[in-house]
Amino acid sequence: MTLPIESVIPALRQALAARDEAVLEAPPGAGKTTRVPLALLDEPWLAGQKIILLEPRRLAARAAAERLAEQLGERCGQTVGYRMRLDSKVSAQTRIEVVTEGILLRQLQEDPALDGVGLLIFDEFHERSLDADLGLALAHSGRTLLRDEPLKILLMSATLDGQRLAVLLNNAPVVSSEGRAYPVDIVHGSAAQAGEFIEPKVTAAVLQALAEQSGSVLVFLPGQAEIRRVHDELNQALAGRSEVLLCPLFGELDLAQQRQAIAPAPEGQRKVVLATNIAETSLTIDGVRVVIDSGLERVPRFDPASGMSRLATQRISRASSTQRAGRAGRLEPGVCYRLWSASQQEQLEAYASAEILQADLAPLALHLARWGVDDPRELIWLDVPPAAALAQACDLLVALGALTVKGAGFTLTEHGQRMAELPLHPRLAHMLLRAQALGLGELGCALAALLAERDVLRSREADLHLRVQALRGERGVSGAERGTLQRVKQLQRQYQAVLKSMPVTEAVPEPEHERWLGALLALAYPDRVAQRRGEGSSYRLSNGRAAVFAEADNLAKCTYLVVASLGSRQGQREERIYLAAELDVSLLAGPLAELVSQRDVLEWDERAGELRAERQRCIGSLVLETSPLPQLDDAARGQALLGLVRKRGLALLNWPEAVQQWRARVNLLRELELAEQDQSQWPDVSDSALLASLEDWLLPYLGPVKRLAHFAQLDTAAMLQALLPWPLPKQLDELAPVSISVPSGSSVRLDYHESPPVLAVRLQEVFGLTATPSIAGGRLPLKLHLLSPARRPVQVTQDLASFWANGYPEVKKDLKGRYPKHYWPDDPLQAQATARVRPR
Repeated sequence: MTLPIESVIPALRQALAARDEAVLEAPPGAGKTTRVPLALLDEPWLAGQKIILLEPRRLAARAAAERLAEQLGERCGQTVGYRMRLDSKVSAQTRIEVVTEGILLRQLQEDPALDGVGLLIFDEFHERSLDADLGLALAHSGRTLLRDEPLKILLMSATLDGQRLAVLLNNAPVVSSEGRAYPVDIVHGSAAQAGEFIEPKVTAAVLQALAEQSGSVLVFLPGQAEIRRVHDELNQALAGRSEVLLCPLFGELDLAQQRQAIAPAPEGQRKVVLATNIAETSLTIDGVRVVIDSGLERVPRFDPASGMSRLATQRISRASSTQRAGRAGRLEPGVCYRLWSASQQEQLEAYASAEILQADLAPLALHLARWGVDDPRELIWLDVPPAAALAQACDLLVALGALTVKGAGFTLTEHGQRMAELPLHPRLAHMLLRAQALGLGELGCALAALLAERDVLRSREADLHLRVQALRGERGVSGAERGTLQRVKQLQRQYQAVLKSMPVTEAVPEPEHERWLGALLALAYPDRVAQRRGEGSSYRLSNGRAAVFAEADNLAKCTYLVVASLGSRQGQREERIYLAAELDVSLLAGPLAELVSQRDVLEWDERAGELRAERQRCIGSLVLETSPLPQLDDAARGQALLGLVRKRGLALLNWPEAVQQWRARVNLLRELELAEQDQSQWPDVSDSALLASLEDWLLPYLGPVKRLAHFAQLDTAAMLQALLPWPLPKQLDELAPVSISVPSGSSVRLDYHESPPVLAVRLQEVFGLTATPSIAGGRLPLKLHLLSPARRPVQVTQDLASFWANGYPEVKKDLKGRYPKHYWPDDPLQAQATARVRPR
């Protein structure tokens, strides 16, 4: 059968003959995965070297290898083979290896030059997985630094971002192929609502499609849980209809079930394939002409605040919706039922976000450290790893002993090197190595395998001991769980084989005791040690987060836990505990001592109102035990007191009105000087500035402070006046005086709380004063509050001359009527000022 990709293969051959990199754009179904590697196998520039074809998923890798081998009339393992976790089929004659992304990263770390490989193909690169981005960065670096003969790189993408990929590879040539797709009618449903359960809508759409359309049906669902529920609902609704074959399809299914879902439907039957987004671009499912799209996908998201990854269900992108719909038009005209409205379709994001922007970067950071890269910007990236997430990942690796801080960067330790050689997340790799050293290798391998795969039990009980019992055959599992259990056993055997050559250096007593499960879990997740709060089922984690058992659980009676799996609930702050084990805290004084830190804490006891000093043994933010500290370090004590002031604010101190006026005077002169020049000799004594400089003006005076009340006894006037070097105190009194004399002979205080400062004086005391008084060398006129004999304001002005000319006649009439005994002259400029009722 001729596929669309074949028309551009000559151009692709020419591009790769001229350049060491190229980009191939081809929509799903064009045939790029199954035709391109074979078409390039005999190119002269390959010179008998291998082709590595990178696939993002195990299911797609196996299917691609089998299809390539079938075209050669061979079995897998001959010219075409594959490598993936727990399974490989290769031989000495294998020229095309289809590998998963994790396998490629291991190959690159073991042989950065990829000797013997002439072409590296990144299939489905548009999916932008973290491992694919990292694999490209390392492969490009390795070939630049270590190879004499070229390693050609081909990026194959199903979306129209080829030009951006080309720029990344030094303006590589872009070869574009048209797809072969039949028309697909789009049927939109009603608007999807937030929080709406998708399963009833999916079931109804499947039944509608079976009634209205012919051919097999491909249903896109976000995850396994939804697949199981829809499968159960359809089983009931289709009871007795033997012509309909229900086939789930996701990565954790056993090989026989996966092949059944992909293969053509038996004669006289039609399939309903219930799939995750694994079927979006990487696989071709024969016989499908109807697609039902839930519009949802489940992706891992890393939460920097909690340091945890969780699966989030989200809307797909428009590009994904187009690719999914295209599955219905591979062989003949088809139809796609979208379970959302046409207006919601227009609101979808154009493309999905790259995984590197939202993933846990601890594995990437360990790979970069092993590669010898301090700064990721030394490599090529479509999206550079976010600095904050990468720094957090490095902090975790330091805590696990994989990295040590060296100057502004990090150095890989011997322990980190061994961790990087294990095909595990750094947390589990560290736990596995420590387990072997403690003589707990078998249990460590079991735990690592259980945590690396999906949960082997659908039980709502969180206790990991139940999973270990199932793995050991001490507890039965359901039929649906047996496939997962078999993969976990395979992983366990693989890990045991890796550890076989490693010595036991710190053998623990009673290695069969169940307390060691929680201990090993704490080595992997030191930030998820949990301490029960009160008598309920709520816990505080060592990373500062809160977690809770949403339902009754036997573990809820434990004072301490280690939590392996958490998930947040909508509208709730607490994390929900899914998998955990009890922690025996007595082990923190022995094999788990590395998790415990000691700190001396000085803080105020709010109830007692005094400074409390104690030594704490902690795991993260959890305090395990405390003991009093009789001897207080003066420096630490001072910092603790300053910390209290920062927490409570400056109101903790005594601020008499005279001190407040002093601060206002200083700040006024500072502002006037800054308005005229770039800097000021006057210090900033505002609240924010004083809080920021407590060490300078407050710390030296804290010696007498033993209790909270002692703060109010400190002489704030003396403290602040020490901030003014000579001759500033004298200048302060000259430029911003506390008071000024008025014509009556009185000395009247100024109020500097307002700007400009206020001179509040009785009107009779300024008779004869022709101009508004000013300060700061005449630069700032005062604001006059002219008062009645009862000291109530009758006029506010900064222009005294204008007041005498225009405002005084009316004010005089009013005051003369209310205060007839007082002196109210017709000409205030010639009258005698007085502080009495009448002049003498």
